[in-house]
Amino acid sequence: MATITLKYPEVTNFIAGKPEVNGQQKMDVHSPLDGTVISTVPLSSASDLDKAVKAAEAAFPAWSGTPIKERSQIFFRYRELLFKNRDELATLVHTENGKTMDESYAEVDKSMELCEFACSLPQLIQGEVLEVSKGVECRIERKPLGVVASIAPFNFPNMVPHWTIPNALMLGNTMILKPSEVVPISAIRIAELLKEAGLPDGVFNVVHGDRAIVEAICDHPGIKAVSFVGSTTVAKIVYIRATASLKRALCLGGAKNHLLVLPDAHLEMTASNVVASMSGCAGQRCMAAAQMVGIGAVEPIIQQMIVEAKKLIPGKNLGPVISKVAYERILGFIEEAEKAGAKVLLDGRNPKVEGRDPGSGPGGYYLGPTIIDHVTADMRISKEEVFGPVISIIRAKDLDAGIAIENANPYGNAAAVFTQSGGNARQVMERASAGMIGVNIGVPVPREPFSFGGWNDSKFGTCDITGKSSIEFWTQLKKTTTKWNPEGKVNWMS
Repeated sequence: MATITLKYPEVTNFIAGKPEVNGQQKMDVHSPLDGTVISTVPLSSASDLDKAVKAAEAAFPAWSGTPIKERSQIFFRYRELLFKNRDELATLVHTENGKTMDESYAEVDKSMELCEFACSLPQLIQGEVLEVSKGVECRIERKPLGVVASIAPFNFPNMVPHWTIPNALMLGNTMILKPSEVVPISAIRIAELLKEAGLPDGVFNVVHGDRAIVEAICDHPGIKAVSFVGSTTVAKIVYIRATASLKRALCLGGAKNHLLVLPDAHLEMTASNVVASMSGCAGQRCMAAAQMVGIGAVEPIIQQMIVEAKKLIPGKNLGPVISKVAYERILGFIEEAEKAGAKVLLDGRNPKVEGRDPGSGPGGYYLGPTIIDHVTADMRISKEEVFGPVISIIRAKDLDAGIAIENANPYGNAAAVFTQSGGNARQVMERASAGMIGVNIGVPVPREPFSFGGWNDSKFGTCDITGKSSIEFWTQLKKTTTKWNPEGKVNWMS
């Protein structure tokens, strides 16, 4: 039998500062660019997780006892390593996830910004001291939780881990990262660069696996908090299971982001923004435009959207979706909507990709941008997250009806409005049931230090996962009252 040469070395766990090679069951890692096997990843057991937790527990006293100003020096160095290795890291994302190189570079650049915010934490978490009575002081300090875990999705192999790693570690916790088993290579490179930056062994560990290791993380008594990013279905399960084990949990789920488009919206800006929102990262992001609400006479904008979408060429400036399963699921949404009476204005099925077979198979899993008009609220495509370069258009007679459509969807990640009317924009800003709102912006992701997080079925738990809000999630308050002067006058406060 011929030996297959893998593009990347076999992925291992990373525990206590070194690769951990055991006899775990392995699965192949495929590149969605062409379907080839590029590596293998271990499917770890609960005992592998326990080993990582023990390493993190052993590292916690020294790490949490290190002054935060000293911890920040490691992340200053780490940020520079991200910059130095930017080409390599972006290529990893491109290869294992399928994003275009431009999108992959943007992901690494966002990771650097997240590190920059973490380096500012010494200026944001100073304690508070107040003399509450003569000679009596009350002090509040933020303390780390202990060993925490972060469960990351496939769609941002480099960026989403950085939603949690820099802040959680800077605040004194030690961590176990469980990346998606379909994109495990970036996580190991992150661990190696953190070690190179001077992070002590055991502070950051990587354990690979599938559903079994996620359940083990939820159940492990040594883990104090869990963050999760993925589908709403799994986010609910993780939140319930982790909190049942008396852990803190912050679980981000899916989305069905609505973009409300009014007739007075700027034609070219709106069309280009909507198309970029629905097609960026092949639509595989929780901030993607999923449904456009056309309010009134918006046909000129829709026609311009078709023009803009035709500029996207699968295999050039539009990447593939992650797998055959995802590809076939997206096709199912399109076919069901069409059979139910919706009109496919731009059909991305079976695109011609230079040098590859059409559609799925050994050529990768490519779909062109797809625009579907006259979708109705009862269609499945209106209710569920498609997670592909597809946007459905539902019509509304006025702004009130459009906001009602947005509010009726169970998710609440993002919503946007395209208009030149400040009054109409304000109506959406105040009334849309979503945690992140855009005005003439199709992907309203807040920049640091503002936090990322949705509402409703898009988030389970308190606080947000990034920015200032994350400080509350990754720390606990210690309150100390002191008195040293016995001669001080005693009253009811002392």
